[in-house]
Amino acid sequence: MKLWLLRPIDQSAPPWSPWRDKVLGFVVCASDEESARSLAATDPGDEESEPWLDPTISSCVELIPGPHETVIMRDQG
Repeated sequence: MKLWLLRPIDQSAPPWSPWRDKVLGFVVCASDEESARSLAATDPGDEESEPWLDPTISSCVELIPGPHETVIMRDQG
């Protein structure tokens, strides 16, 4: 299994704007990108599931450990 980071490509555009009650990112464990997108689509906010399945409006990249320390996720409530 791999870790995947899913994010809006442009969070100021619909369906993420306005951002209230919308999910703006996921980190999921899945075997491939298609599975990662499907997992994210099972738990959306008001943006609904379709944006997480569409690679033209959401990104999905494999998280690969690198040589530098970095923050992977920051959840602000």
